[in-house]
Amino acid sequence: MTAALDVTKVLAGLPDWRRADDPRPAIARTLRFADFNAAFGFMTRVALLADKVDHHPEWSNVYNRVEVLLTTHDADGVTERDVAMARFIDAAVKGLVE
Repeated sequence: MTAALDVTKVLAGLPDWRRADDPRPAIARTLRFADFNAAFGFMTRVALLADKVDHHPEWSNVYNRVEVLLTTHDADGVTERDVAMARFIDAAVKGLVE
């Protein structure tokens, strides 16, 4: 099993992320895109990686907004897998977000 990390320390290296408003230890980010098509395209790109690495975000989409929450259920907290996914998301949104 993967060990959970200190969320405060994780967030120090992920400036666009915040502690999730959730009872579980998790990190979150809100993304706004030009339109639904751009938001859905972003989600598709992340979904392809998530499926490949078998680590899936909790997220929702309303028109141009995507809410992302990352946590590792097996570890009851944020792990290196979440950090890697957050970094991928940060790279994927460059030039796409409003």
